[in-house]
Amino acid sequence: MGGLVAAALPMRSTASVGFDPASRVFRLDGEGVTYAFGIDSAGQVQSLHWGGPLALDDQLAPAPKPSDYSGFDRANSVTPLEFVAFGGGLVTEPSLKVAFPSGVRDLVLKYLDHTLTSEGITLRMKDISTEVYVELRYSMDKATGLLARSAVVDNRTKAWLRVDQMAAATLNLPFGEDYEVNYLTGRWAAEWTLQKRPLEAGATVLESRLGMTGSQNNPWLAIGRAGLTDEDNGPVWFGALAWSGAWRITVEKDIVGHPRITAGYNPFDFAYRLKPGERLETPVFYAGFSHDGMGGASRRMHRFQRSVILPGAPEPKLRPVLYNSWEATEFAVNEVGQIALAEKAATLGVERFVMDDGWFGKRNNDHAGLGDWTVNPEKFPNGLEALISRVRGLGMEFGLWVEPEMVNPDSQLYRAHPDWVINFKGRPRTEGRNQLVLNLARSDVRDYVLKSLDLLLRDNDIAFLKWDHNRSWSEPGWPERAPEDQQKLYVDYTKNLYWILAELRRRHPKLEIESCAGGGGRVDLGIMHLTDQVWPTDNTDPFDRLKMQDGFSHAYMPGVMMAWVTASPNWVNKRATSLEYRFLSAMQGCLGIGDNLNHWGQEDFATAKRLVAEYKSIRQTVQRGDLYRLISPQGGSERSATLTVSETKRQAVLFTFLHSSSTFDATPLIQLQGLDPQARYAVRSLVGAVEADTPKIASGSYWMHHGVRIPLRGDFQAAALVLDVV
Repeated sequence: MGGLVAAALPMRSTASVGFDPASRVFRLDGEGVTYAFGIDSAGQVQSLHWGGPLALDDQLAPAPKPSDYSGFDRANSVTPLEFVAFGGGLVTEPSLKVAFPSGVRDLVLKYLDHTLTSEGITLRMKDISTEVYVELRYSMDKATGLLARSAVVDNRTKAWLRVDQMAAATLNLPFGEDYEVNYLTGRWAAEWTLQKRPLEAGATVLESRLGMTGSQNNPWLAIGRAGLTDEDNGPVWFGALAWSGAWRITVEKDIVGHPRITAGYNPFDFAYRLKPGERLETPVFYAGFSHDGMGGASRRMHRFQRSVILPGAPEPKLRPVLYNSWEATEFAVNEVGQIALAEKAATLGVERFVMDDGWFGKRNNDHAGLGDWTVNPEKFPNGLEALISRVRGLGMEFGLWVEPEMVNPDSQLYRAHPDWVINFKGRPRTEGRNQLVLNLARSDVRDYVLKSLDLLLRDNDIAFLKWDHNRSWSEPGWPERAPEDQQKLYVDYTKNLYWILAELRRRHPKLEIESCAGGGGRVDLGIMHLTDQVWPTDNTDPFDRLKMQDGFSHAYMPGVMMAWVTASPNWVNKRATSLEYRFLSAMQGCLGIGDNLNHWGQEDFATAKRLVAEYKSIRQTVQRGDLYRLISPQGGSERSATLTVSETKRQAVLFTFLHSSSTFDATPLIQLQGLDPQARYAVRSLVGAVEADTPKIASGSYWMHHGVRIPLRGDFQAAALVLDVV
């Protein structure tokens, strides 16, 4: 069950893997990347190269002999080690920290042996005096150069061993004084804010203590060099942790200036006791390198996600256009009202109708019903069958909202099993959104959640679940376990979550799932392997979304990013925008409609029907193509523009937006990127118009080097063009 969490996913094409016995140097070579490390004379594992490609016959020097920098700074704190335990005077961030029953907390790991296969490298280390072993696992995707690293600690002593801190990997960058760290922060309704800060002495700590991935930080980062790295140029080292529980990434400089990244379980309130013979695996940290700036880094990450991470990889299914009933009805769902919305949605070309919250138990508001996953007979006297039958008859799939990890105190489930929630015995149980968190680490709770959803899917023709999670943890106790084992909750909960998702997919192979957590609170490579799309934010304001979608795209592909067209003025900030503007903002990802169709007029239906059809004609490109962020909306920019180029380069789609214009300024040319310079592209307007003297057909070289001018004036204006090879 835990293997899914820790093992690197099978790569579509394995990179070159090599070992030189004379120098004791290992290397992995993928597209545009070489990663190398070696065994030094002290038996430690040192980083040697992570960056641009080396020739296969280039000989790397052996790892140098480690030496102390001073009496205060021992060798293991100033040597770029691949994985270092707390011991031997270590003062930098450890990859592993343990405690023995004797009170000893010292662990010194030395190289033991290794195994090379076509899939990668497994290197074993052992403590100098105890039977504690650590496996370091390496594999690389040939097509993108993405490196997968993880670790396993193995207790072969005759007593328990407590793991207090454990990382998937430590990665070292070349010495330099001009590094800048890019990362993503946010809060509810304001996720995906792109941040940048210089990497100076000390540490930058990104983390979640919430029991889930979290919106405050996302487990992704990218490191460039000041003055060298921008959107299109310069070196970028980047990575993401595939874990949906509490996590931490630390970026620090050691005392002599070596930058290093350590990523894994969050050590805050963490302890995992291993009995003799037990092992603990880490999540996988995926790391990459690009010479083509932040844009090149994100395109590599997007291609990797499409080809390796997502369900159905390397050809994940295109995301259907969906309608969701939440903003139309909220909790007041019933058979007649949902059928009426479904009939209207079908006229637009919607492919999937999703009924949101309120269909189960005594769920008339957010105070009751969570945990009771049976259909409300007052709202649906015929069960879900009549509604689903009508939706299917209209040519759409049926989807349903669920929040399986939560329970309301006002529910049959909680009254029967008040012990099933995460809690500290005898302490208050803090509610969030009037609900508590079920302890999914318990096998009986895990089995209940699986059984409830399995029955729901077995008895109804449900193609899709919107899986929500609307609060973070509090009182993270597990009273049924011994006190010294309760903190296993942080790992075992997430492992069981993954197991439930995998088992549901196994039993219902056509099922698709969306990951949602009060917006974008659970988006990471771990959950993406088991879900088909993600909900990035509850904020559906189309202008706010431009900056959030820009931030999101640095780490994750637009082909999983749900984006809804909702009401104007928008509920978040009362901003009024046109229906076309709202559609173009949402069409940069996976298109959804969440407005109350009962309030639409004929003109709205006509506009939406046309744009849904247009989206379907460009969907393959938008969801699977290469994204170029031409004009950033960051930093208060009045303009923004994105271009997506299909994998074959036979189609490209340009979206451009204007916040407002205040003077009669000239409209700038937008120079496109990524096209085939020799191909001839015909341009057509999806929304808006190009300047009158724009050629109907021109070479890719023309569109990239000369560009196109799209006049936009006024407030909240938008346009979109499609270029097709002729």
